[in-house]
Amino acid sequence: MKKKIGIAKGLLYIILVLYAVATMLPFLWALSSSFKTLEEIVSGTVSFIPKQFTLENYRKIFVEQEMFPRWLLNSVIVAAAVTVLNLLFNSMAGYALARLRFPGKKPLFVIILAVLMIPAQVTLIPNYLILKWFGWLNSYQGMIVPTMMNATFIFMMRQFFINFPKELEEAAALDGLSRIGTFFRIVLPLARPALAAQAIFVFMGSWNDFMRPLIILSDPAMFTLPLGLNSFKGQYISYWNYIMSASMVFTLPVLLIYIFFNRYFIKGISFTGGK
Repeated sequence: MKKKIGIAKGLLYIILVLYAVATMLPFLWALSSSFKTLEEIVSGTVSFIPKQFTLENYRKIFVEQEMFPRWLLNSVIVAAAVTVLNLLFNSMAGYALARLRFPGKKPLFVIILAVLMIPAQVTLIPNYLILKWFGWLNSYQGMIVPTMMNATFIFMMRQFFINFPKELEEAAALDGLSRIGTFFRIVLPLARPALAAQAIFVFMGSWNDFMRPLIILSDPAMFTLPLGLNSFKGQYISYWNYIMSASMVFTLPVLLIYIFFNRYFIKGISFTGGK
């Protein structure tokens, strides 16, 4: 029996290693290509070590491509604002649905569940018309406000707070904390694993979003990075060396966010009466 278990584990590790290699190869090729010349990339030869190592691609996108730093700044502003607002409002909405009693609570929850079934593409045109009516096209508020709440994460936070021990909130109430004080000083600090998972997914979704900026933004000065990268592709030629180097810069913030929140993301949480 032990021998069979050992063989099964060995096969599992082999499969996981092969999957990891298959996943990493495109990223490693892109990283390598960011240090290659355009001629070497389009030559047709596949190599992970540049024949002519160069940092010229990075210099070009930061120095000669004047809009690239602006695109990077726009992406940071939009993704950071969307993430912070989602963490706040989704958590507050989830806590209200899990703990508070108010008229229309059940119908509201049903509506939130119904929203989960609606594809995001269906709402793009109505969102565009609403933003046009407000005069928010080509603006930060046009990119941030429609995405500052998410039904998926409202539902996730509700499920988390349903299992949150009421004893901690009751103890805080006995100590004189209000409902708002309990939420911000007791509940949210203990909800860090759920908030970390939410932060990773929301930031990645906003950072990688291409379709929404494509519809809302027309001014190159307001482009986010996914939209700006598309400008390196011309009708007759695509500058893959610039695209690869810009993609590596584009990937770095996501990696940093994941590394920062990873310890909370994989960390379980346990509650005891004395914690």
